[in-house]
Amino acid sequence: MVRREVHKNLILVIAAVAQFMVVLDVSIVNVALPSMFKALHFTSEANLQWVVTAYTLAFGGFLLLGGRAADLYGRKRVFMTAVLFFSLFSLITGLSQNSTMVEIARAVQGLAAAFMSPAALSIVLTTFRQGKERAFALSIWGAVAAGGAAVGVLMGGVLTTYLDWRWNFFVNVPVGLFIALMTLWYVPESKADLEHKKLDVPGAVLVTAGLMLLVYTLTKAPSYGWGSAKTLELLAGCAVLLGLFVWNESRSKHALMPLGFFRVGNVAAANVTILPIAASLFSMFFFVTLYMQLVLQFTALRAGLSFLPVSIIIAAVAISMQKIIGKVGYKKPLVVAPLFMAAGIFFLAHVPVAGHYWSNVFPGLALMAFGMGMSFISSTIAATNNVPHRQSGLASGLLNTSQQIGGSLGLAVLSGVSASTITRYISQHAAAAKSPFVQATAQVQGLHHALYVGTGFAVAASVFALLFIRQRPGEEVDAEAAMAAG
Repeated sequence: MVRREVHKNLILVIAAVAQFMVVLDVSIVNVALPSMFKALHFTSEANLQWVVTAYTLAFGGFLLLGGRAADLYGRKRVFMTAVLFFSLFSLITGLSQNSTMVEIARAVQGLAAAFMSPAALSIVLTTFRQGKERAFALSIWGAVAAGGAAVGVLMGGVLTTYLDWRWNFFVNVPVGLFIALMTLWYVPESKADLEHKKLDVPGAVLVTAGLMLLVYTLTKAPSYGWGSAKTLELLAGCAVLLGLFVWNESRSKHALMPLGFFRVGNVAAANVTILPIAASLFSMFFFVTLYMQLVLQFTALRAGLSFLPVSIIIAAVAISMQKIIGKVGYKKPLVVAPLFMAAGIFFLAHVPVAGHYWSNVFPGLALMAFGMGMSFISSTIAATNNVPHRQSGLASGLLNTSQQIGGSLGLAVLSGVSASTITRYISQHAAAAKSPFVQATAQVQGLHHALYVGTGFAVAASVFALLFIRQRPGEEVDAEAAMAAG
């Protein structure tokens, strides 16, 4: 008979590979975007961002529902079903024939990921005991999650160059089938010890609609005008939907997000900190990838290989964080990590038109990677520490929601800043607007302004961690008391 420790590690590998695939699919398309732009006849680069945003928007919008479903209906069952749907719609995405089809398929793929990711993390949290054992598991989880973003860009370059952009999605199919089979054989079923199996459908509809409308509004605001009646109407709609969600949760007997849950440990503070971290991270990958391909004229393969050092740095730092957090706790790394990210983004915000990778790009990426490796494990522990097992799916869903909604909002805001800057620069140089140099300069100007805002997001994350993250004795008792009070 296989020893329990081996089973635990095998379960960790299965869940981590699934999470790797989810994170990978956010970034793997970045290198393929120029090829998809031509093959699927996108009308503008602004519309192209929806290949990324459609996935992250559906992912972030449904994560709370996915996490709660895992608690109620069985983490293994929800996880395995979501993996199979994720694989199916990866196949459909790869077979897309136009921009509309790929955006819809990506949205459904993101919906599947919203059930798959929190179930995977919930399986890890319920498998490993709190303390050193869970810290080890989460250090591996953090390395995989953080590395997935960088490896995605590398894999995207290789697959796009040697096969076709469609293989960025086809590759998920065999991996997904393998994960589903391994889950069936080795992962035990678990669910929350609750007297009911009722899902808060009104709450799920309200929060999903509110979050989706918010990201859509921020995406469209630059073209409508930030102070226009249309933008203000959409923002008012967001406020109403999210306000109704809070009202529903305060009255619902089986709330999707019990408001008392935010008093557990550092749940609220950690998730507030994660939002701007994700906003800066997603945007950096999007803009730097486009800079290397559209301005520096890197091939998809070369752009992908340029992110290889990032993956190595992230993995090394994330794995080493287990010992560091054991000595200094998770607050200090969570304060310092976003400052490394801010320094990296600020460096990248000064790339020139005639730039060079090693002098103008790599130092910024290295600083970003160091900060990412520190932040993923420390933020995951902060957001899940002392959360009762019956709420592990909820904690996982909320953590992933903060990451994906933060990323979607950040990309929407920064894309708007970039687009406005590019339009303004070209209009100021209308006489030579079609000149390759003017076009390239406009792209770089847009990147500069966008990454300045991204730097502010990262600094804000450090400030939030400093002010709001708390480490104090007796957190387990406080957690149970808070849940009882909620």
